Amino acid sequence: MSVTITPNTIISFAAFLAAIGALIAIYNRGYDFVKRQKEQDRIIQDIQSEQAILTYGVLACLKGLAEQGADGPVHEAITKIEKHLNEKAHNT
Repeated sequence: MSVTITPNTIISFAAFLAAIGALIAIYNRGYDFVKRQKEQDRIIQDIQSEQAILTYGVLACLKGLAEQGADGPVHEAITKIEKHLNEKAHNT
């Protein structure tokens, strides 16, 4: 039994290796994309959590000002923030 290696055999084998390499590259890109998306989703959740805390802090400060007798824009801001928080709570 003899094995004959022809130029066509070498070209076919090289094409096969190139196809395998391309499939691996596509898989790796997909994996990296999904990994990056998950990391971005985690970062966005952290930012939203921090923004909620800051909003509650600002609301507390505005209510404190209102208790001390501040008028006008303070009451308007309190109303807008509470309305926004209510809408967010019901849409989520």
